[in-house]
Amino acid sequence: QVQLVESGGGLVQAGGSLRLSCAASGHTFRSYTMGWFRQAPGKEREFVARIGFTTYYADSVKGRFTISRDNAKNTVYLQMNNLKPEDTAAYYCAADPSITGFTSSPDYWGQGTQVTVSS
Repeated sequence: QVQLVESGGGLVQAGGSLRLSCAASGHTFRSYTMGWFRQAPGKEREFVARIGFTTYYADSVKGRFTISRDNAKNTVYLQMNNLKPEDTAAYYCAADPSITGFTSSPDYWGQGTQVTVSS
Protein backbone atom coordinates (compact mmCIF):
# COMPACT_ATOMS: atom_id res chain seq x y z
CA GLN A 1 0.00 0.00 0.00
CA VAL A 2 1.49 3.32 -1.10
CA GLN A 3 1.34 6.04 1.52
CA LEU A 4 2.19 9.70 1.07
CA VAL A 5 2.41 12.07 4.04
CA GLU A 6 2.87 15.79 3.48
CA SER A 7 4.27 18.31 5.94
CA GLY A 8 5.61 21.84 5.99
CA GLY A 9 2.56 23.93 5.25
CA GLY A 10 1.68 27.03 7.21
CA LEU A 11 1.03 30.76 7.18
CA VAL A 12 3.57 33.07 5.56
CA GLN A 13 3.63 36.65 4.37
CA ALA A 14 3.82 37.50 0.69
CA GLY A 15 7.41 37.30 -0.51
CA GLY A 16 8.26 34.63 2.03
CA SER A 17 9.27 31.01 1.62
CA LEU A 18 8.11 27.56 2.69
CA ARG A 19 9.37 24.06 2.02
CA LEU A 20 6.91 21.22 1.72
CA SER A 21 7.94 17.62 2.26
CA CYS A 22 6.27 14.40 1.20
CA ALA A 23 7.40 11.18 2.84
CA ALA A 24 6.57 8.11 0.79
CA SER A 25 6.36 4.44 1.69
CA GLY A 26 5.10 1.20 0.26
CA HIS A 27 6.60 1.39 -3.21
CA THR A 28 9.85 1.56 -5.11
CA PHE A 29 10.22 5.26 -4.60
CA ARG A 30 13.06 5.95 -6.98
CA SER A 31 11.16 4.53 -9.96
CA TYR A 32 8.00 6.58 -9.42
CA THR A 33 7.10 9.95 -10.85
CA MET A 34 6.35 12.23 -7.90
CA GLY A 35 4.82 15.65 -7.80
CA TRP A 36 2.58 18.27 -6.32
CA PHE A 37 -0.88 19.60 -7.04
CA ARG A 38 -2.84 22.30 -5.27
CA GLN A 39 -6.45 23.29 -4.78
CA ALA A 40 -7.67 26.70 -3.71
CA PRO A 41 -11.15 27.22 -2.23
CA GLY A 42 -13.78 27.17 -4.94
CA LYS A 43 -11.31 26.15 -7.63
CA GLU A 44 -10.35 22.92 -9.32
CA ARG A 45 -7.21 21.08 -8.34
CA GLU A 46 -4.27 22.13 -10.52
CA PHE A 47 -0.85 20.74 -11.32
CA VAL A 48 2.15 22.46 -9.71
CA ALA A 49 5.30 20.42 -10.41
CA ARG A 50 6.56 16.90 -11.05
CA ILE A 51 9.86 15.06 -10.94
CA GLY A 52 10.94 11.85 -12.58
CA PHE A 53 14.15 11.82 -14.56
CA THR A 54 13.46 15.50 -15.26
CA THR A 55 11.39 18.23 -13.68
CA TYR A 56 8.41 20.11 -15.01
CA TYR A 57 6.53 23.10 -13.61
CA ALA A 58 3.30 24.94 -14.10
CA ASP A 59 3.89 28.35 -15.66
CA SER A 60 2.43 30.05 -12.59
CA VAL A 61 5.24 28.76 -10.33
CA LYS A 62 8.16 28.52 -12.74
CA GLY A 63 11.18 30.39 -11.39
CA ARG A 64 9.75 30.54 -7.86
CA PHE A 65 9.21 26.88 -6.90
CA THR A 66 11.73 24.04 -7.03
CA ILE A 67 10.89 20.36 -6.78
CA SER A 68 13.51 17.86 -5.67
CA ARG A 69 13.74 14.34 -4.31
CA ASP A 70 15.95 12.38 -1.96
CA ASN A 71 15.68 8.74 -2.94
CA ALA A 72 17.63 7.63 0.13
CA LYS A 73 14.96 9.20 2.34
CA ASN A 74 11.98 8.36 0.09
CA THR A 75 11.04 12.03 0.24
CA VAL A 76 10.11 14.66 -2.32
CA TYR A 77 10.32 18.37 -1.57
CA LEU A 78 8.77 21.54 -2.90
CA GLN A 79 10.75 24.68 -2.11
CA MET A 80 8.48 27.67 -2.56
CA ASN A 81 10.04 31.13 -2.74
CA ASN A 82 8.59 34.58 -3.35
CA LEU A 83 5.16 33.33 -2.35
CA LYS A 84 2.10 35.26 -3.47
CA PRO A 85 -1.44 35.39 -2.02
CA GLU A 86 -2.65 33.48 -5.09
CA ASP A 87 -0.46 30.55 -4.02
CA THR A 88 -2.82 30.01 -1.08
CA ALA A 89 -4.20 26.48 -1.39
CA ALA A 90 -4.14 22.96 -0.04
CA TYR A 91 -1.08 21.27 -1.51
CA TYR A 92 -1.21 17.57 -2.33
CA CYS A 93 1.63 15.17 -2.97
CA ALA A 94 1.01 12.62 -5.71
CA ALA A 95 2.76 9.58 -7.13
CA ASP A 96 2.46 7.25 -10.08
CA PRO A 97 4.59 4.42 -11.48
CA SER A 98 4.78 6.15 -14.86
CA ILE A 99 5.01 9.70 -16.16
CA THR A 100 2.10 8.97 -18.49
CA GLY A 101 -0.06 7.91 -15.60
CA PHE A 102 1.02 10.88 -13.54
CA THR A 103 0.14 13.27 -16.33
CA SER A 104 -3.36 11.84 -16.78
CA SER A 105 -4.23 11.12 -13.15
CA PRO A 106 -1.79 9.97 -10.47
CA ASP A 107 -2.68 6.73 -8.76
CA TYR A 108 -1.70 7.82 -5.27
CA TRP A 109 -2.39 10.96 -3.23
CA GLY A 110 -1.51 12.37 0.14
CA GLN A 111 -3.98 14.03 2.48
CA GLY A 112 -2.77 17.55 1.77
CA THR A 113 -1.13 20.38 3.67
CA GLN A 114 -2.46 23.93 3.81
CA VAL A 115 -0.40 26.88 2.61
CA THR A 116 -1.73 30.36 3.35
CA VAL A 117 0.01 33.47 2.03
CA SER A 118 -1.06 36.79 3.52
CA SER A 119 -0.74 40.06 1.66
